[in-house]
Amino acid sequence: MQYVLLIHEPEAESYPDGESGQAWRDILQAHMAFGQELGQAGVFVGGAGLRRSDTATTVRVGPHGRTVHDGPFAETREQLGGLYMIDVPDLDAAIAWARKLPIAKTGSIEIRPLLPPPPQG
Repeated sequence: MQYVLLIHEPEAESYPDGESGQAWRDILQAHMAFGQELGQAGVFVGGAGLRRSDTATTVRVGPHGRTVHDGPFAETREQLGGLYMIDVPDLDAAIAWARKLPIAKTGSIEIRPLLPPPPQG
């Protein structure tokens, strides 16, 4: 079964010096090691880190049409920082991998199953 591990973390607290700081370099190194571990276990499907949320653009669809906003639209303390797609037997295995993820002390990992591909024919 395929799952996505969505990494949510408070950017300002986790990386006060941004992408040039030591905390940023440390977490990138930890994610490189984690990605290698996923690959060696044969469960890695894909993944990516995301730039800081202040580089985001959000399109909202409402009663007056589509509007475009700078930055993320959600009002939350945490931002989506990246994701991993894994292929494991079940949710318990996905949880085990999520527990190994290197994130900020105050971050969280959302585990969500992927939809199956549509039937062909």
